[in-house]
Amino acid sequence: MSSPSISIAGRRISEGDTPYIIAELSANHNGKLETALKIIEAAKLCGADAIKLQTYRPDTITLNCDAEEFCIRGGLWDGRSLYDLYQQAHMPWEWHEPLFEYAKKIGITIFSSPFDNTAVDLLEGLNAPAYKIASFEAVDLPLIKYVAGTGKPMIISTGMADADEIQEAIQAARDGGCKELAVLHCVSGYPAPAADYNLRTIPNMMQRFGLVTGLSDHTLDNTTAITSVALGASIIEKHFTLDRSGGGPDDSFSLEPSELKALCCDSKTAWAALGKVDYGRKSSEQGNVQFRRSLYFVEDMRAGDIITPKSVRSVRPGFGLAPKYYESLIGTRVKHDIARCTPVRVEDVEGLN
Repeated sequence: MSSPSISIAGRRISEGDTPYIIAELSANHNGKLETALKIIEAAKLCGADAIKLQTYRPDTITLNCDAEEFCIRGGLWDGRSLYDLYQQAHMPWEWHEPLFEYAKKIGITIFSSPFDNTAVDLLEGLNAPAYKIASFEAVDLPLIKYVAGTGKPMIISTGMADADEIQEAIQAARDGGCKELAVLHCVSGYPAPAADYNLRTIPNMMQRFGLVTGLSDHTLDNTTAITSVALGASIIEKHFTLDRSGGGPDDSFSLEPSELKALCCDSKTAWAALGKVDYGRKSSEQGNVQFRRSLYFVEDMRAGDIITPKSVRSVRPGFGLAPKYYESLIGTRVKHDIARCTPVRVEDVEGLN
């Protein structure tokens, strides 16, 4: 039975393919279109498969309100109102077209996370090849259905969602008409400690939901992401910036170019290392077979001499009989004169078959 797959801009994504690496631009443009363009270019140079945006305005994601429930307490954005944070972080809508055009020009896939229906409409006008539902929106079933109505592949992050909520999001996508769907295991902490990730959830998600499964990783290095590949993750999403000390809302928990490049390389190495169940001798081992242990005569023997423990030893190289024949060999006789350092062969010994 083949594993589930989806395709984004012609790139097949499944367990049988190298991991699909998404560089999340998020708020790391820090208010400058030029920076956003440079991040896209850097993601391409690092080997990422795709760059992902976030498409919203502060008015489409929250209310301009300073009431306590609209303020953030604790964590990276402590003391800020939601509206103020999103005002700073959002990607101006007029930037989307030049960003899409530039990504197409340099040959990297670009898509986005829409946060309301008007964002979907904007992205449809730019012919976005896929859509990502952010973890906080995974409970917004009407939005999921609206996105699904585009007929494009969808990826749903599952941070904070329990198994029932994930199933509801999947069902909403299916009800809306989505044919190609993936889910990402995620922890919505910024940053998130590796111990919170419980990566053994990934194979369980694959079995439970029967979908392409990946990881949206908010840890500070690549260890968690690389480990996820060994557990079946087909997609890895990481926030990406040019400079972690840039001062933007998401910079501090994002990868820098050298780290993204390493992720793109190391995730493919991890995937290749998984391979298949194979007990056979590998091509890289062929030249070393001769250096395995085998039985050698360690003293000169005359025809008819009895082989004793002092006569033979298990040593390297491997041109003699295998050591498993040692006990059968003791007490037999040699057929002819044999010099020390000669490998033991069946034809040299009487009664050994």
